[in-house]
Amino acid sequence: MPQNLLEQLRTYTVVVADTGDIEAMEEFRPQDATTNPSLITAAAQMPQYQPIVDGVLMDAKNELGEGASDKSVANLAFKRLAIAFGKKILAIVPGRVSTEVDARLSFDTERTIAQAREIIGLYKKAGIGTDRVLIKIASTWEGIRAAEVLEKEGIHCNLTLLFGLHQAIAAAEAGVTLISPFVGRILDWYKKSTGKDFHGADDPGVQSVTRVYNYFKKFGYKTVVMGASFRNIGEICELAGCDLLTISPQLLTELEKTEGALPRKLDPEKAKGMAIAKIAMDKATFDRMHKEDPMATDKLKEGIEGFSAALEKLEGLLAARLAALESRAPAAV
Repeated sequence: MPQNLLEQLRTYTVVVADTGDIEAMEEFRPQDATTNPSLITAAAQMPQYQPIVDGVLMDAKNELGEGASDKSVANLAFKRLAIAFGKKILAIVPGRVSTEVDARLSFDTERTIAQAREIIGLYKKAGIGTDRVLIKIASTWEGIRAAEVLEKEGIHCNLTLLFGLHQAIAAAEAGVTLISPFVGRILDWYKKSTGKDFHGADDPGVQSVTRVYNYFKKFGYKTVVMGASFRNIGEICELAGCDLLTISPQLLTELEKTEGALPRKLDPEKAKGMAIAKIAMDKATFDRMHKEDPMATDKLKEGIEGFSAALEKLEGLLAARLAALESRAPAAV
């Protein structure tokens, strides 16, 4: 009986669910799961997750006391909400969940470190060890420096919003556990800037992740590569063999329903024999390469702003939900 594409992909690559929807994870049973502020905000508005949201809100209210404003309670609650979803997710997936540091701290090394430690502390209180959590941090120079400190403390990191080779090399040299290069967002930028469409191996996002993967395997970095942000299953098929791929439920369904051969495209042994020049990475080189890459510059800025806006939206929704709970009026987040 022929295998579908998802079954074949799993023979080469660890499949991760890119969603905050717990029901979707129960359906696909991925090894790991990754979320971001936009996904958590979307999940928090689903009726089936209202008990989780309400429980987090009331716990935050009790922690801060009766005199606390709805805004301050909501601010604390959004930090706790990602943990609450993380705990639910870890009851389903056998591996790890990625939980994100506030994107508004992306250029603040010390506050990123402090919030990462807080997140890990909350997981530990829930009986969840550091081996099951990845702290997601934006791939700014400051974020990478924070991850370097955290990794030395045994706190594993997932460097997200990664668009350029310079970000990937800096993260690997900092000893981070995992990076998440954003395939689809790279494609989006090139489609908009050139007016052309790209398919298969010609996809700039596929080419970027392939370059990073081959660089890491060539030079023996322990940091693993998790392709993210896919627009179609063609991109996924071109990256078969990548260490991990984080895929939305919609595309997981499409892969599962599609039959055909799926050859391995990325191979560590082949990468070791490639002629690839090593780049010495420091802040000056990072800044220069970032400036010379308008796609990475634009998409990193846009990504941080987007995740920050999602957090602000979530805080607003939580404040409104808290006000409704306190007045006992029915409302949905």
